[in-house]
Amino acid sequence: MATRHNITGVAATAAAALALSACGGGTDPGEAADDGEPSGEITVITQRTDIVDTVFADYKEQFEAEYPQVTVNFEALTDYEGEIAVRMNTSDYGDVLLIPNSVTKDQYASFFEPLGTVDELGQTYRLVEEAAFEDEVYGVSITVNTQGLVYNKKVWQEAGITDLPTTPDEFLADLQAIADETDAVPYYTNYADGWPLSQWDGNRGAMGDPDYQNTHVAHSDTPWAADEWHGISDGLLYDVVAKGLSEDDPTTTNWEESKTLLGTGQVATMLLGSWAITQMQQSAEDAGASADDIGYMPFPHQVDGTFHAQVAGDYKNAVNVNSEHKAAARAWIDWFAEESGYAFDEGGISPLLDGPTPDTLGDFEAAGVEYVEMTPAPAGQEAHETDVVNTAEIDLYGNIYRQKLVDIARGAADGDKESYFAELNQRWADARATVGE
Repeated sequence: MATRHNITGVAATAAAALALSACGGGTDPGEAADDGEPSGEITVITQRTDIVDTVFADYKEQFEAEYPQVTVNFEALTDYEGEIAVRMNTSDYGDVLLIPNSVTKDQYASFFEPLGTVDELGQTYRLVEEAAFEDEVYGVSITVNTQGLVYNKKVWQEAGITDLPTTPDEFLADLQAIADETDAVPYYTNYADGWPLSQWDGNRGAMGDPDYQNTHVAHSDTPWAADEWHGISDGLLYDVVAKGLSEDDPTTTNWEESKTLLGTGQVATMLLGSWAITQMQQSAEDAGASADDIGYMPFPHQVDGTFHAQVAGDYKNAVNVNSEHKAAARAWIDWFAEESGYAFDEGGISPLLDGPTPDTLGDFEAAGVEYVEMTPAPAGQEAHETDVVNTAEIDLYGNIYRQKLVDIARGAADGDKESYFAELNQRWADARATVGE
């Protein structure tokens, strides 16, 4: 079952972006997204194959009780990004869907109905700029995540670790202690499924600077330098694998199985968004272990003695510009954000400005973590980083280049950390020169 979440709020691979660049919605957008009374039959496309027949069935019953003129049907896609990209080459991609990573902001109007201005929706929802272009908002987050590492507290305690690691070196030392003192795999990459490796990019907020991506990353020729975010984060991933602190054969990892492995203490640590906490807790209980064993720690990097964690929207619900029932589709989006309780139940931060704070982030509160909401790119620069990503052909928000990183670290590909980072920096600098500022 695919329970993937999106955490970056930015476009994904170059190939996917290019595949969608020539396609778009039909020529008859129909009624405006918020005009008229909600009615008709709508299809909601989701990535939650694991709960579409249970939790989402309850949502359907509640929503239809409030909107008796609307009938809701669901489609759950296992490979959401891949399958929806194919569907969006036609006009038949549901009435409500999650904005895929492959659609860049300047393409939004071709596929999705505008929901209102940034100022209008910003009165109600968090992080509306993430799905906005030229002051129009095209999607509302299904939940808001923060970033860090989910871990088995019991295993870490058995290894004699009493304090959270504050640097990558301390983190590596802790993983080594786990390897020495317990039978657990210290870190699990989830290499084979691929997408979990993309989660590493979502921790930029650990640098403590909300403007970081507007002053670094695509504005730097050396993002993989030792003191820049990708050098720090990808460098840590490399070192974990190179030091033998991850699973023996990453090509055999399994996402669904990994939840049980961590929940029962066979695996100690995984870097994932906060959305993963409840899934790990449930897996622990299902296996006869305790949900209390599951903890959540910030990325091991501090600024002036303080942990920072990025806050970002998950996938965004949007209205298909071709929908014949846009009022009903819009009603679903608002109801899902405001009344379903999905974000809270998933351990996420509410997309509502005045929404409840989940109990699952108590560990962050105890650690004094400061949340960082990244500043949107300035007007005219919304697609700049994506343009550099596509030109460099480095899937910064994906898994391919990080899988190669893991392969090099484990000796399955030529090179070392220094040579690979030098290659990435060169490709990035060349792309920046082509794209310009």
